Amino acid sequence: MTANTNGAALSRPVSRRGFLAWSGGVLAAAALSACSTGSNGQSSSATHGLLLPGDVPPHWDRVRAAVNEKLEADLGFEVSPEFINWSNYASQSLLKFTAGENFQTALSARWLNIARLIEAGALHPLDDALTSGDYPNLTAMVDQAAFDANRWPDGAIYGVPAVNSAGRIHHHIARGDLIDKYAGGNIETFDQLEKFWYDVLQKEGIPGYIRNNTPFDTLGAPTGALYAQGWESPDLLPLYFSSDSVFFVPSRDAATTGSTNAVPFWEYEPYVESLHRIRKYYEDGIINADRLNADSADLKARFDSGGAASTWGITDGLDTAGHLDQLTKAVPGASLVTLLPFRDGQSAKPNQTFQADNLVVVNAAAADIDAALQLLDWVSIKENHDLLQYGEEGTDWEAAGDDGYDPIGEYANFPGYALSWRIPLERKYARMSESEESWFEWSKVYDNFTLDPYASFIPDLTEIETEHAQITAAVAEYGNPLYAGAVDVEEGLDKLKAAVDEAGLAKVQEELNRQADAYLASQ
Repeated sequence: MTANTNGAALSRPVSRRGFLAWSGGVLAAAALSACSTGSNGQSSSATHGLLLPGDVPPHWDRVRAAVNEKLEADLGFEVSPEFINWSNYASQSLLKFTAGENFQTALSARWLNIARLIEAGALHPLDDALTSGDYPNLTAMVDQAAFDANRWPDGAIYGVPAVNSAGRIHHHIARGDLIDKYAGGNIETFDQLEKFWYDVLQKEGIPGYIRNNTPFDTLGAPTGALYAQGWESPDLLPLYFSSDSVFFVPSRDAATTGSTNAVPFWEYEPYVESLHRIRKYYEDGIINADRLNADSADLKARFDSGGAASTWGITDGLDTAGHLDQLTKAVPGASLVTLLPFRDGQSAKPNQTFQADNLVVVNAAAADIDAALQLLDWVSIKENHDLLQYGEEGTDWEAAGDDGYDPIGEYANFPGYALSWRIPLERKYARMSESEESWFEWSKVYDNFTLDPYASFIPDLTEIETEHAQITAAVAEYGNPLYAGAVDVEEGLDKLKAAVDEAGLAKVQEELNRQADAYLASQ
């Protein structure tokens, strides 16, 4: 997922926010049913649906059976999650919500579709439940400050933050063995990283970096994997109505003048330079040419089989666990390094909003909303959390100290960020690389980040819904090829500008600045 934020408020109270990065398609799904549930979700015949992103984990049927056996004994119901491929998750989950399908929870966030879901009344507000005292495990494992940091502008809480750090930064997972071979064993700056990519392409014949397409690689937030300027000065977060629309760049002195004066991203020279850089990477073969349509699971498999020098990562402690075993099977002697090529290293203090990348939302159309909250409370208990996330102890994993785990089976990749992540309960992979552990621990400390001036600003789409819809369609047609490096920059920008101007960009820009100025005045 592309990066930005997480956790709780820092030096002043904040109100809420999310992150933003990927999107999706349409599927006729098998119906998810709940049978004869009571008001407290205790019916023994109930089976509740969940929406989860990604592929079905290996041995899921066995682990799900163990989970459901315990759920039935503890709460009187079972769950039947539907896994939706990442490439389709955004659009399919939106369709399922708006169609009123009966499932309990799903992953959402500002970078997905939470604004549209709230506007449509598709989400169940959680404030009353969180203060009722009925879900003590949930409220004990998620700090109230984290909930407060993720309030919507109407003051309501619509999702449970599923996070494991203060701020999550998108970065690179690189082949340590290739860094030893071609970069003297160390990469500290983006220039060194770029040279490494070209050396690997020339001498190994593999791309330097592979990933599916996302604007956040290009228009860093505050850093992007391919956005060199962000690694030099990670002090800018763009403003936007949604991640599939146009990004705007606020004035550098807005916090002191009170005037946002946000302009489209193509009026900010570092972003234009980034587009040109990515176009060159595309033409030179440094990045994968199938970025526009690549499947994330296919790209992961390609990297894990030795097909690239680096891929996308995020500081959530899962880089090594997600790649090392498969990589070392395919390439004996291979190793992994976590690279955040900040000019100032761990003193960089990148801007963050401390709003959650991942929010577990409750479907307002669910037949038994209390069961959804009971489930969220149940996975906030350590043994239940561990069973769902890591599998059956002794079969799928073994404990490594008090807070570590060592996988011994093939069960892996359960999307805990979509249901069960709780900071106090997360275990660290026993074979986590030294570089990843160092950056992961760094990411947990709020003082390592700078609170962004627009930390809790969430623009309201109400006044520009028509224009926004037309602009997102234009961005999909003309913006995405630019972000991928697949078209000439000047020609692509001309087409994008013409399309969004016709769609109503001026009105959208004016509305964004009006709301942003009002936000600054309220602080």
